[in-house]
Amino acid sequence: MTLDAAPLFRAVADAPPGGQAQWIRAPDGVRLRMAHWPGGDGAVVMLFPGRTEVIEKYGRVVADLVAAGHPVSVIDWRGQGLSDRLHGDPLLGYVSDFSDFQRDVAAWSEALAALFPVDLPRVVLAHSMGGCIALRALMEGLSAHAAAFSAPMWGLRAGRFMRLGMAGLARAARLTGRDGVPVPGAGIEFRLWENPFDNNELTTDPKTYAWMQHQVNAHPELRLGAPSLRWLGAALDEVAALDRRPAPALPAYCGLGTREKIVSSEAIERRMAAWPGGALEVFDGAEHELMMEAPETRARFMAGALARFAEI
Repeated sequence: MTLDAAPLFRAVADAPPGGQAQWIRAPDGVRLRMAHWPGGDGAVVMLFPGRTEVIEKYGRVVADLVAAGHPVSVIDWRGQGLSDRLHGDPLLGYVSDFSDFQRDVAAWSEALAALFPVDLPRVVLAHSMGGCIALRALMEGLSAHAAAFSAPMWGLRAGRFMRLGMAGLARAARLTGRDGVPVPGAGIEFRLWENPFDNNELTTDPKTYAWMQHQVNAHPELRLGAPSLRWLGAALDEVAALDRRPAPALPAYCGLGTREKIVSSEAIERRMAAWPGGALEVFDGAEHELMMEAPETRARFMAGALARFAEI
């Protein structure tokens, strides 16, 4: 596999030195950006970001992992970051089907085999939508010795009848070819670059929120806004399909905030209760992004993930 150099915005990432970004191609030809950092002799961490997220956003997390002796790699999923956008409106979150993300995982995994010794173990660290993608990949045989999840998207936060309504709307729009539009009611909360802190549902930490905004204001090409009806329908189909399958056979740690407003807390609790060797830790007062939360919360979540990785 050819690994061509790609941009990495180091000035806004707060990542450790030594990081390099590469362009890779998914099997269907979509160009993706990935990055990697060398570390010690710990397992290679495959960091699965959430929807709208970019490599640079995880620079501080990468620093923690490298300090603990782990090489790390992060990817921009198709349709976001500097990877190929999939819609004429580059700010619209769009994917045809969630199975397409598995093409990204396959290309990323192949690239890691060229960058790191094949006998070096791998572990997964995943947030939100990345937790959904990672769970599917692990169920389908992605080689990993342990996994840690931050508020994984194993369900969307909505009542049963609202979920049914959203699913029906998304399917109707798909049948009529009108699903390439933002979900109804999408507002400023989907535009990180201008959404005020007091209106955010991601973190209780104003300094980290301002840092996240600075990244996408310094580099507007990293921005991504509201999801499309196509994305919503695909997401609902995927979480329903995953819910019918048992957990993969590997140790897992999961963190969930008590102020979670984006993904389904009930789906996470149900999955982790049935996961052999799985552990769920609840973070009082925390919102969606535990790795971008107040320092005490962030440190506690990272300690839990690193402890699980150390067990392999």
